[in-house]
Amino acid sequence: IRRPPRSTPKPSSAASDVYKRQVLGRCFHVLLSTRTYMVGHICIIQTTLPGSWLEAEVGAFCQQVLEVGAACVQHSPIHSIYRWEGKIEASAEWHLQIKVDPTKRDTVISTLEKQHPYEVPQIVWSTVESTNTYSSWVGSQ
Repeated sequence: IRRPPRSTPKPSSAASDVYKRQVLGRCFHVLLSTRTYMVGHICIIQTTLPGSWLEAEVGAFCQQVLEVGAACVQHSPIHSIYRWEGKIEASAEWHLQIKVDPTKRDTVISTLEKQHPYEVPQIVWSTVESTNTYSSWVGSQ
């Protein structure tokens, strides 16, 4: 059965954020978001802790990080596979994701380096965009 072609809506005279796209013989109308956000920046620092630690011990470590300037610390159990001293190792660990204002990053990293139980701790960070509201909150902590 052959169907007649579908009609296409007429574009408005104003700038439109909808366009028509044909894929595999079907017509789709795609809405593009024209909303703009005020952009802020935060720093996300990540590290790991021994999986043998109790959650209360992880919480105490996180408390130290919060006391020196972090706004938020999320922790969750993970499994890591890594090379150590020429051997491939696998172990349970705790993953920490720390949100901090970029101006407080160095203080938080210094505390992590001093307090961390590992000989060579994973401490990595990046500066990311966030909503202005969230970055303002992070900066106020």
